[in-house]
Amino acid sequence: MKNEFKVKGEDLLKKVKQLIHEGNVNRIIIKNEKGVTYVEIPVNVAIVGALIAPILAAVGAIAALATNFTIEVKRTSDE
Repeated sequence: MKNEFKVKGEDLLKKVKQLIHEGNVNRIIIKNEKGVTYVEIPVNVAIVGALIAPILAAVGAIAALATNFTIEVKRTSDE
């Protein structure tokens, strides 16, 4: 299952943290308003505690690059 969210730069980090904490997310893809992919985060790897801080720092840095983003979320199947 795939979802997309449109967010402003200042809300990007908060939304990514929220999605990671939901727990049923496999991958988060952050794109700019032109559809160019900035980063793909495999969440099952990112959940390991030591790895999450640098990933979130990178997301925070990306948020400074543009004003509008699309977050594409690939979720695990509910079956």
